[in-house]
Amino acid sequence: MTARGADTGLERSRGAAPVADAPSGNWVDRYAPAPWRPYLRLARMDRPIGTWLLLFPCWWSVTLAEVSIGNPYPDPWMLLLFAVGALVMRGAGCAYNDYVDRDYDARVARTASRPIPSGQVTPEAALAFVVGLSLIGFLVLIWFNLFTILLGVSSLALVAIYPFMKRLTYWPQVVLGLAFNWGALMGWAAVRGSLDWAPVLLYAGSVLWTIGYDTIYAHQDTEDDLMLGLKSTALTFGSDTPFWVGSFYVGALLLWIAAGFLAGTHLVFFFGVALVGLQMAWQVSTLDIKDSDNCLRRFRANRDVGAAIFLALVADTLISWWAGLS
Repeated sequence: MTARGADTGLERSRGAAPVADAPSGNWVDRYAPAPWRPYLRLARMDRPIGTWLLLFPCWWSVTLAEVSIGNPYPDPWMLLLFAVGALVMRGAGCAYNDYVDRDYDARVARTASRPIPSGQVTPEAALAFVVGLSLIGFLVLIWFNLFTILLGVSSLALVAIYPFMKRLTYWPQVVLGLAFNWGALMGWAAVRGSLDWAPVLLYAGSVLWTIGYDTIYAHQDTEDDLMLGLKSTALTFGSDTPFWVGSFYVGALLLWIAAGFLAGTHLVFFFGVALVGLQMAWQVSTLDIKDSDNCLRRFRANRDVGAAIFLALVADTLISWWAGLS
């Protein structure tokens, strides 16, 4: 072994070696205690974008339900519970996905430095970590009503099968969308104890949104996926990706508008959705599927989509209450 190789191995054993596809200078690499770093990386705490994308549909749904019953703002306690739940369950899902994909990840330069293929975390320890995070998620879940608890537990089947879909179908992003946006149903259920057409339409629109942005993300891996025999919508759409992503985004916007209409939102929300439409149009019109950095920037820009929809809903509740429209 060379001196450099020995140094790298020592760094990994101490949890110091960063993951190749994580943002440079992230807080995990800079500030987290060395023994914690492999597990924080396994949970993608060094890349918070996924937590935001999981959380925002939950917050949208909570706030949409509050609009429907005329409350002036979403319950902060409920928003906090969903934030903690999204954080730990996103971590559990990523760790489980890495466990399932560990042999594939070891064969790709971008993912070979992840905690399991690099030897920072054993597969058995990764599974134990998944169980631990899932238990924390369950402790959060039991604060909600029984209907929401049962609804949350029912999502586990989608979470369990998702990592295998890229081996079976060119549309794994559909399963990801179905699993990743379950919070769009749960937020409404947590507030109202049941479901209605408004959260169902919100959920359907969010699934289309996820198919769109994850197709953009998947274009970073098309060459590796072809080499490994894995499938994705990026490979299916190829050079037609801008058209397909644009179509999914338009469908998402229309379904979100319909959900808002059924829940009783007002002009503020629809104006917010219009602004989101402009941001999505920028994503599609400037997308370069051959440029990984370009794809990653547009994927990450969807955090702004989530924030804009949430702020539009919050503004709707406050202004409608103040104006006596609720």
